[in-house]
Amino acid sequence: MMSTSTEEDPFLQVQADVLTTLSTTRPLFTSYLRIRSSASSPSSPELLEARAELEAPLQDLTTDLSDLIESVKAIEHDPYRFGLDITEVSRRRKLVHDVGKEIESMRAELQRTVQEAKSTNGDYLPDPDAFEDEDGYAMFEQERQTEMMAEQDEQLDGVFRTVGNLRQQADDMGRELEEQGELLEDVDNVADRVGGKLQTGMKKVGKNEMNRT
Repeated sequence: MMSTSTEEDPFLQVQADVLTTLSTTRPLFTSYLRIRSSASSPSSPELLEARAELEAPLQDLTTDLSDLIESVKAIEHDPYRFGLDITEVSRRRKLVHDVGKEIESMRAELQRTVQEAKSTNGDYLPDPDAFEDEDGYAMFEQERQTEMMAEQDEQLDGVFRTVGNLRQQADDMGRELEEQGELLEDVDNVADRVGGKLQTGMKKVGKNEMNRT
């Protein structure tokens, strides 16, 4: 990798933000899975709270991922102009891909919880007259919480569709970088061959000069 600094390279700053956010999100995700495994229902208050704590950093990660993609797109066609080489650009593309994959994995677990809640409660809403009964009210409250989870999941769907699109862009960039790398390798091979021929020619010229003397 050629010389770069965080001050000159915005990618490195966003990368630092992403890694910091990931370091705080992973424990939240682990806690969410732990709470879900012991929760009495998919819409238990403790599980909903854990979900809410997880959603905010996931949305931040998605925004940062978009910034990383734009940064890579800006330099991929002429990395040397920005003091980068193909290896570093490939590293950045891999980072984007890996972060996107990890976010999608977390989102899949959130979606799984919503589906479990729907299958548990179905589309049933209790009769309002039953609210006088504690069990009836509890059932209504559980249904309301399930609907809230579904609404939150719809919002996240939009966010994570963006993640999917960003990862596709990263994959496309990766293919372009591989093609560029192959082209540069061909150029280097040609240069080596030309250099070898020039060196051989210079040796012959030197020998001819020596023979003349």
